[in-house]
Amino acid sequence: MARGAKTKKEIIRDMGDGLVLRRATPADAEALARFNCAVHCGPGSDDSPEATAAWVRDLMSGNHPTFSPGDFTVVEDIGSGEIVSSLNLISQTWSYGGVEFGVGHPELVGTKKEHRKKGLVRAQFDVIHEWSARRGQKLQAITGIPFFYRQFGYEMTLRWSDGVRGHKSDVPKLSKKEKETYRVRPAGEDDLAFIGRAYKAGMARYLVSAVRTRALWRYELSGRGEGAMTQWKLCAIENASSQRVGFLAHGPRLWHRNLGVVAYELKAGASWLDVTPSVLRYLAATGEKMAQREKGAFEWIAFWGFDEHPVRQVVPSFLSEPARPYAYFIRVPDIPGFVRHISPVLEERLARSLAAGYTGDLRLNFYRGGLRMAFKRGRVTAVEPWEPGDKLSASFPFLTFLHILFGHHSLDELAAVYPDSGPRGDEARLLLDTLFPKMPSQVWGVE
Repeated sequence: MARGAKTKKEIIRDMGDGLVLRRATPADAEALARFNCAVHCGPGSDDSPEATAAWVRDLMSGNHPTFSPGDFTVVEDIGSGEIVSSLNLISQTWSYGGVEFGVGHPELVGTKKEHRKKGLVRAQFDVIHEWSARRGQKLQAITGIPFFYRQFGYEMTLRWSDGVRGHKSDVPKLSKKEKETYRVRPAGEDDLAFIGRAYKAGMARYLVSAVRTRALWRYELSGRGEGAMTQWKLCAIENASSQRVGFLAHGPRLWHRNLGVVAYELKAGASWLDVTPSVLRYLAATGEKMAQREKGAFEWIAFWGFDEHPVRQVVPSFLSEPARPYAYFIRVPDIPGFVRHISPVLEERLARSLAAGYTGDLRLNFYRGGLRMAFKRGRVTAVEPWEPGDKLSASFPFLTFLHILFGHHSLDELAAVYPDSGPRGDEARLLLDTLFPKMPSQVWGVE
């Protein structure tokens, strides 16, 4: 059936002025690709039209493990049939200290210039927030332009793009007498189980990480269209005996003279000190080949999102240039519900602390509401909304408690920016530092 056939359109809302908000259908694929290129790839943008269009086609293909074409919303001009605004919701699973939960990831948010400031994006966010709630997802997370998503209840509270890079000229060289001890090769289907195990083991060092199933690894390996913005090249790392010791995921092309790396993990017992120089030499050689193919320039090997990663300890002098810190926008519509969900993590932290076996309450003031956590002999017995009153334990204005919840800032760091935040008394400070320590996260989200 041709695009525009009314029987295939699920109208969600009449937006007035000849506009309707509806779900996308597979027939919208090319129109959405054109729309997103027009909105996101204009003057001053770093996004490639070809890469953006390929990503949209991937999402609309029906082959994505967690996404279907109906997960796009579109606002359509019913007179012309033109898409004037759109966004989508990509479902995924994340982990908080080993406790898994569903996440809704909005993406490709855009509106044509002449239709902005009409509430079109807000209306679509209302819709996808409802979808996310129906799917049982505990939070929504998005990366993007500064400030904008705060309008919809989001706060930048989870580290995203911390990273470092090194110049290609500083990659350690082999002498004429030396041979490469390890080699990096393209991964195949037979490598996916190994890659999954190595990835899961590596993510144990982080507070929050994305959970990747075999279907997602297969999609990363061969499901994305060539040249898509979200494509990464999966590689296996082998020793001289052709035994796998780790894996690597890097960009398929250069970006601003950088070859980006999104994942690098080794199996238990493999030496980061021994393997990393070979990996760097592979990346340097690959970057040079890309520069020749793309007729561009290659200078840097960039490790994106590598906060507290072993590679930063193994070659600190090489990785000398830090990336500007950035963060995910996070929305937690039910904070008590999320804290209850992760209570096994909190109980484990408490059991290993100076407050082991604690019995009592934590009463957190959010100024327009609050949270009460009750403990009995080290177990969480209640997490519920609380109206600020007597026996206050700590205060967190606006959404600043999310910084503590997701390990983004310590209590002292938060108080330096928000003097009206923080604990009242030594006991509350000890409990908050124990339950919600500052910790690194690494989220390679599903897109």
